[in-house]
Amino acid sequence: MLSVVEAQAIVMQYVRPLTPVMIPLTSAAFGLVLAEDIASDLDMPPYDKALMDGYAVRSTDLPEGRGILTVTEEVTAGQTPRLPIAAGQAARIMTGAPLPAGVDAVVIRERTRMLDGNRVEIDDRPARPEQNVMRRGQEMRRSEIVLKAGTVLRPQEIGLLATVGRTAVSAHPAPNVAVLSTGDELVEAGRMPGPGQIRNGNGPMLLAQVCRAGGIPNDLGIAPDQVDELKAMITEGLRSAILVISGGVSAGKLDLVPGVLQELGVQAHFHKVAMKPGKPILFGTLGGVETRRQGDRETRREATSDDIPCLPVSLSPCLVFGLPGNPVSALVCFELFVRPAIRRLRGETDPGPHFREARLRQDFSHRSDRPTYYPARLDWCDQGWHVQPVPWFGSADLRSLTGANAFVLFPAGDHTHREGQVFPVLVTDE
Repeated sequence: MLSVVEAQAIVMQYVRPLTPVMIPLTSAAFGLVLAEDIASDLDMPPYDKALMDGYAVRSTDLPEGRGILTVTEEVTAGQTPRLPIAAGQAARIMTGAPLPAGVDAVVIRERTRMLDGNRVEIDDRPARPEQNVMRRGQEMRRSEIVLKAGTVLRPQEIGLLATVGRTAVSAHPAPNVAVLSTGDELVEAGRMPGPGQIRNGNGPMLLAQVCRAGGIPNDLGIAPDQVDELKAMITEGLRSAILVISGGVSAGKLDLVPGVLQELGVQAHFHKVAMKPGKPILFGTLGGVETRRQGDRETRREATSDDIPCLPVSLSPCLVFGLPGNPVSALVCFELFVRPAIRRLRGETDPGPHFREARLRQDFSHRSDRPTYYPARLDWCDQGWHVQPVPWFGSADLRSLTGANAFVLFPAGDHTHREGQVFPVLVTDE
């Protein structure tokens, strides 16, 4: 059986960033990943400017920090100074306004007092050259690369793009991710379950995980344990960049998903991973670049829509993840396999999953035949990261996860882990 690391490596073999598109510099660009380097089209600031409200002065006129100067004019943001400043003179100036010629410092308004006859009395420490001043091009120069391809667009990056005159940028789009829950026992949240039924918690949970990972969620609803209807709903999901199926992937009589996927042309790359919870996870692909072996020679060709009726126009492979039906299993498998795939499709260079090393807060006994991702609380203190497992009753116990923000990875075997031991911790709440 594959290890988690081996399975993750197989997934990433089939994931490449989505083809960049031009995105307008609106809220649609937020969170996307740049696909081009961005150069400034101007010096910034485009002139020497004041960083504070006050008086523009020559530092040599205030060697002791005190003095009386003649005010020649007032300069506000958006205006251009009319007069240079000579010895014994100053200009009243506002934050962001251009500096008059001849000055090299700004004294803040709170250290001054206006006198009669357009004079100002200054009572401050000795003025320093460049005090409260930003010189032209100090922030960036024309033609300088200010953002690199691969940068995630946060509010500050979007503001910078506008500053350098960009109204649209080339970025990797967010992938569409279809989520399908399966099982005759499932009903929607708005219904009272009948005998033998439960509400569908996995669907909303996985859709929220898609959003957190940066994907565009598409809720396909609930598929019954009937081959024809299941096949139709999976076919619809295979038109997305990623299809996430919850339930129906184990070895039971009504675990129909693997057979339906095979019938639809999905190539399974693994089914079962040595982990707990989440062992029955399935990963496959549909379309994209096919690899065929002829004797000892491997050939590659692009699949076409003639080969596969539901192949997306882009010919990128649809990534298919069959997750176990138990909610904690589904959540953990999503974090370990699906979330990194989404982030890589978005163009992120460090898609995860992300782990931190943390010390156990107290002794903890644990027995398992597989490495276990145990729900836990990860916190920072003066001594570094510490982790504490939360009370948990197994892969069906979703409520316990509301007290957790991470999963501590315990090795297989029968162990009593001691306070202070260091373990890898899967970070989810970021």
